[in-house]
Amino acid sequence: MHKRAIVCVTNDLCTDQRVHKTCMALGKCGYKVLEYGRLLNDSQPLERPYTTHRTKHWFNKGAQFYAEYNIRLFFFLIFSKFDLVFANDLDTLPATFLASKIKGKKIIYDTHEYFTETPELTSRPVIQRIWKWIEALFFPKLKHIITVNNSIANLYKNAYNKDISVIRNIPLTYESKEIKSRTELNLPLDKKIIIIQGTGINIDRGAEEACLALQHLDNVTLLIIGSGDVFPVLKKIVEDNHLDKKVIFKSKMPFHELRAYTMNADLGLAIDKGTNLNYMFSLPNKLFDYIHAGIPVLSSELTEIKNVVEKYQIGYFIQNHNPDHIAQTIKNIFLDQETYNRKKINTLTAKKILCWEEEEKILINIINTI
Repeated sequence: MHKRAIVCVTNDLCTDQRVHKTCMALGKCGYKVLEYGRLLNDSQPLERPYTTHRTKHWFNKGAQFYAEYNIRLFFFLIFSKFDLVFANDLDTLPATFLASKIKGKKIIYDTHEYFTETPELTSRPVIQRIWKWIEALFFPKLKHIITVNNSIANLYKNAYNKDISVIRNIPLTYESKEIKSRTELNLPLDKKIIIIQGTGINIDRGAEEACLALQHLDNVTLLIIGSGDVFPVLKKIVEDNHLDKKVIFKSKMPFHELRAYTMNADLGLAIDKGTNLNYMFSLPNKLFDYIHAGIPVLSSELTEIKNVVEKYQIGYFIQNHNPDHIAQTIKNIFLDQETYNRKKINTLTAKKILCWEEEEKILINIINTI
């Protein structure tokens, strides 16, 4: 008889590749999996080899949303059969922890970022204190904790004296047999394409300066794909500076569609700023997506990103976020074709090591151990 696992997130499941890969790993460990999330007005249909459950909410932001989500999730779990619940990020932890304790079931907590130091919270100290109180209430009682990189693991270890397992959010290896061309994607054929992608393109991720850098670049197109709170700001920058012919915006899309755009780009940007602890020690998914797409990376010198770029020699760094400097760095990259080609080749080596098939082994060991 199958063991049952419920995997909980606050998003709509469509673009969260880390959680999808978690569900697949649970399946390999013999679990019958249900993924629990939210149904939004623009949510796309899902086709998954496991069960999904998405709930429509009355509230979709603020304290009302988090309260409603956790109340709904708590009662869903109480009236469901499961042997293991997988909580993703702090906003799912109150309901999952309480339900697991009441039912005497196992819980794994996967924190995808240093949640209480995100800019959305650091800019609102009262709200931040509430989330820190919630974290301090539940975190010390957890036995099985996962996060996305060593820096964040060390922050939690120092705060709570807990051993944290690291599982980076790295793509599965894939073969590009039928990737759409630039013509099919309606992308320019005669320009270099630089790309920023992700569902967390927020303020202070460097996208504002990337747009402004286009004022100093000819024959370069900036492709921005995804979602985030900075999009209205970016569109205003583009409008005010008459950059509409140099910047292309695309909404978030399924990963298999996004992959085609990434593989048609020439350079991936990961120029996040270290304005808070969460950003300072982030290891963004887009970095690995660029590597697997075979394109070099231009990044800021944040600890975790720099470690990967330097170790595998797959990219370049900016020294500051001045748009002039970013533009000149991009010019220099494309002028030195020999170095560019060498770094592009290095991505082929890096992606053989930096693949989910390797990271998954750690996760499967954790699941089987408990």
